[in-house]
Amino acid sequence: MSSEAAVAAPIVIRAEGLGKEYRIGGQPRHDSLRDALTGLWRGTFRGSARSSTFWALEDVSFDVRRGEVVGLIGRNGAGKSTLLKILSRITTPSRGRLVSYGRVGSLLEVGTGFHAELTGRDNIYLSGAMLGMLRAEIDRNFDAIVQFAEIGAFLDTAVKHYSSGMFVRLGFAVAAHLNSDILVIDEVLAVGDAAFQAKCLAKTREIAASGRTVLFVSHNMNSICKLCDRALWLDRGAVVADGEVRTVVARYLDSMQQAAALPLRDRKDREGSGPVRLTHIGLAGAAGRAELASGAPMTMSFEADGPCAGLSCTFVIYDQFGQPVTDFDSARAAPCDVIGEAPDLFLCQIEELPLLPGRYRLDVALESQGDTIDHIEAAAYFEVEASPFRGRIPSTQAGYGSVQLPHSWVLPHD
Repeated sequence: MSSEAAVAAPIVIRAEGLGKEYRIGGQPRHDSLRDALTGLWRGTFRGSARSSTFWALEDVSFDVRRGEVVGLIGRNGAGKSTLLKILSRITTPSRGRLVSYGRVGSLLEVGTGFHAELTGRDNIYLSGAMLGMLRAEIDRNFDAIVQFAEIGAFLDTAVKHYSSGMFVRLGFAVAAHLNSDILVIDEVLAVGDAAFQAKCLAKTREIAASGRTVLFVSHNMNSICKLCDRALWLDRGAVVADGEVRTVVARYLDSMQQAAALPLRDRKDREGSGPVRLTHIGLAGAAGRAELASGAPMTMSFEADGPCAGLSCTFVIYDQFGQPVTDFDSARAAPCDVIGEAPDLFLCQIEELPLLPGRYRLDVALESQGDTIDHIEAAAYFEVEASPFRGRIPSTQAGYGSVQLPHSWVLPHD
């Protein structure tokens, strides 16, 4: 939607001073006499657990006009999902007010309302009803849902026998066919394979092109820029910037690079329960040099501030647009892995760096027995320089991926 058309269109969402407070720890609120008496007994005879509160949203105000496609961006814990839950009437604000005009459809969790013992056919009706669709509306869209999900041969099979990909496809297909005036989407395009993600993105574009209003959350800045006209950047529950999508995205990515320049010990924008923290990341190229080049060896070191039983290290490499390139996990063992001498140091060695020239980001996490001990978005950035990869000059043309694979050609003779 052009800026002139956006200004002329009526407002369909107005948020004024929205705030949402959550309680951490302590006893929950009591909704019955039994719960209240139980809580009183525990508080009197066993001692009350301490609690604290935090504001997931603070003084958030904005307007959205009909037909706008707005991307909500920000780090994990910035308040994006909380805002969408308020917009979807799943939760209520602690202060402020929200006014929306028209029917709101929410894709906050793929597979809402599914029952494992029921068939795909039955779950289309069950999930549709949970999302607010009338039976006549589901009947009207049934064939389109089945076709989009590509599960026709398994329509009358219990979904407990579905693969994860089939389950996700069906869940998105049902939610995407809601006849809503306002569509709220939270990270559903991050699931499934690449072909499914592209299909979901195309469907979302189709919804937006029909003149409906879309609010879209994603960590993939490439998807945000392709789909949205405008971006709303949240950080620690507050609006940092609101405006033209590429301008706001550029500011957001710059802020992440600035945060990465701080020593890891001083980073406050991290998640995890402890008891150890990531303290240093080292990146070295061939022969220990600082320069990293396509096709050359690379060593990555991750140091914690102490040992922890069952500790593992995971990290994801993203390109400059926030598109994930690949992930590494020390817990996925291979015969080439060895045990080092240090109890708090992980080394990841890459014989031939397959990345094309460009700038990349690392998100790193320490985990133990399924729990996240420490997690830092944009823990480090690094540049990859152009260099022949097995004698072949790498492509520097943007938009054609981030990796190169070893290969050879058999060429036709003259």
